[in-house]
Amino acid sequence: MGGVTSSMASKFAFFPPNPPSYKLIKDDLTGLLLLTPFPHRENVEIMKLSTRRGTEIVAVYVRHPMATSTLLYSHGNAADLGQMYELFIELSIHLRVNLMG
Repeated sequence: MGGVTSSMASKFAFFPPNPPSYKLIKDDLTGLLLLTPFPHRENVEIMKLSTRRGTEIVAVYVRHPMATSTLLYSHGNAADLGQMYELFIELSIHLRVNLMG
């Protein structure tokens, strides 16, 4: 019975924005994936990753030129990459780390 309660609670607690705050587009000239409305940055890579179940998820990788480590930012289901984008940039700068979100 506890499993039913927790699944119901998660449906109410984790509701991602619909529609997402960003759109994923492919640049025709470079072939790079971009998040609109954010400007392209040389140190940010947008990628699609496949899960074991075959679902594709979008990830952001922010490179810092002086980084010696990478922070894996694993966000909750209700997080939106468009809302997290600027935070990822700021965390990378202030912590001097690469960041994968």
